[in-house]
Amino acid sequence: MTDGEGHFEFALPKSEGADRHTFYDGPVPVERPVLRRGIFSVLTARKPGYLDDPNSRAAVDVSSGGEITIPLMPEALIKGRVIRSDADPALGITVQILSRMVQEGMPKWTRTASMKANSNGEFRFAELGPGTYKVVTDEFMDNDPATTVPGGQQYGFPPVYYPGVPDPAAAGTIQLTAGQSVEIDIPLTRQPYYPVRIPIANEEVNGGLNITVSLLGHGSADYSLGYNPEKQSIEGLLPNGNYLVEAATYGNNSVAGSVHLAVASTPAEGSTLTLIPSTSISVRVTEEFTSADSDNSTSMFSAGGKTFRMQGPRSYLQIGAESADDLRQGGGSLRPPTGPNDESLVLENLTPGRYWLRLNSSRGYVAAATMGGVDLLRQPLIVGGGSSAPVEVTMRDDNAELEGTVSGVANGPGVGDATPSSTSRQQLWVYCVPLPDSPGRFQQVWVAADGKFTAAAMAPGAYRVLAFKNLQVNIPYRDAEAMRTYENKGQVVHLSAGQKTNVQLQITSDIE
Repeated sequence: MTDGEGHFEFALPKSEGADRHTFYDGPVPVERPVLRRGIFSVLTARKPGYLDDPNSRAAVDVSSGGEITIPLMPEALIKGRVIRSDADPALGITVQILSRMVQEGMPKWTRTASMKANSNGEFRFAELGPGTYKVVTDEFMDNDPATTVPGGQQYGFPPVYYPGVPDPAAAGTIQLTAGQSVEIDIPLTRQPYYPVRIPIANEEVNGGLNITVSLLGHGSADYSLGYNPEKQSIEGLLPNGNYLVEAATYGNNSVAGSVHLAVASTPAEGSTLTLIPSTSISVRVTEEFTSADSDNSTSMFSAGGKTFRMQGPRSYLQIGAESADDLRQGGGSLRPPTGPNDESLVLENLTPGRYWLRLNSSRGYVAAATMGGVDLLRQPLIVGGGSSAPVEVTMRDDNAELEGTVSGVANGPGVGDATPSSTSRQQLWVYCVPLPDSPGRFQQVWVAADGKFTAAAMAPGAYRVLAFKNLQVNIPYRDAEAMRTYENKGQVVHLSAGQKTNVQLQITSDIE
């Protein structure tokens, strides 16, 4: 425990001797000494109401002694009340908080945490960092026996976004800074609910259904219905409105479908929902390599009790898909190879929606990725029902190379430290962000102890190169409008095929 001013002291042991470790080198284990020049210790601090400072290193090398400062950041808070229109207590109503995060280079709303309001309808979200948030209530049925008549009209409270709207696009945003506390009220309106039913055409559904229900055009699955296997239908209660009901089985080889449903002050039955296999999209790779050298890495796969080396683009190209829609998870991945001669690339288990492609290669770079004329390096992949055109990927190896030095950091234990394993220096990161309409690809580069960095496999194009003291996880590199914040920062470079360029960078101040 620290004293009243936050001071602490540790007596750390040191070792200058040699420890002995066993290594498995060939068929016989060999024990040999490993010299230890000191002990690396990680110091962390915890205090109620405070968080780790994201702008500071989480680990420091304390082997050299001296005074160390561990920065903590005060937590931000969102607290408030849920107020029912019937003036009854809002006990049991669940409140969720959504945060604005960057995924695959685009800002996206994601569900972060939830909690139940207390007997006074009060809620409190703590340990929040600086950022942008929204707050929404879960759907809540009024089952109070004092007001509910068996077999009579059912009532409930539809989900509402702060400050009291059903549409997430119209919801108020809450911008928090470190240590800030915000209080809000969310009004709920009691509404009649009506029985609904949607027949399912498929004869058998194994393992249940994942059902999402959203107000048509609002894009947020906030309502709930259930699957009745005995009646082979989706059933439940909904208030008046026009809805999109989507259903999918769990796991691989899933089937999915969707229907529209209208509720207008009376029980409603939707059109029969037919579950069809999730979409699989083939990927065709064109190699425009100038070098005959193949990838040196080992890409192995096990199937049927046998292990084999993967062939063709499978040996160096990794492909995945991640949902581009707010408040939606999921995506697709490559179908496993069936054997050593299976070089096919197929993205499977894709349900209707929008996706960002994830393309990573250990050989060359992805020069283009298109489907039906759509540039998938900059636009999302649109998946509907039924078959889809293949994704066309072009690979090249006429890489550009970028190297440079980050200046503006004091010498000493930091940039200029010749000890590669030293952790006492300030860690630096360089980000290469393609300019709008540039064919380049976003890249993150680690900076060495001497302040130098190298990005050896750059796609030719125009880039804004930025250096930061800290790891940046929220650079919206796909959003041209959001990237305007960075217009006067970093350095712009133009890289041609096969070109090697050197830059000198100053550290960029953190973006608020």
